Amino acid sequence: MDHPSEWKYSTPFSQFLYGEVNSNSAISQLDFFIYAAKFQPTFPVIMVISSLYLLILIGYHLLKKQHKRFAYYLSFLGGVLFLLSYFIFNSPTFGGQIFFYIWLVSGVLCIVNAVITYFQILNHNTNEITN
Repeated sequence: MDHPSEWKYSTPFSQFLYGEVNSNSAISQLDFFIYAAKFQPTFPVIMVISSLYLLILIGYHLLKKQHKRFAYYLSFLGGVLFLLSYFIFNSPTFGGQIFFYIWLVSGVLCIVNAVITYFQILNHNTNEITN
């Protein structure tokens, strides 16, 4: 906020939405979030973890009876998380590295949970056929 010469490099969303940023009132809230995530990541990390929890919980409640679709949902979510972690793989900031690991580990957990859920369904269906 105090260094207008840095606005060119630290306000990509404001520049995309409004063009050139000439005053600090033209900086979007998303750019403030990105800045906080890079340099003071505590609250953005809590927000991202809470959002992931809510996404998984909503998917579970909506697809409670359809276990196979829930496994596909978790696979899709895991893929999106891997993609997000790929985009910030070489981040030079501490916050970027934290987000890389959070998204990578969350993606792995989603994929592993999806595979376990899917094979439990296959195993359950195989047991019903043999009985």
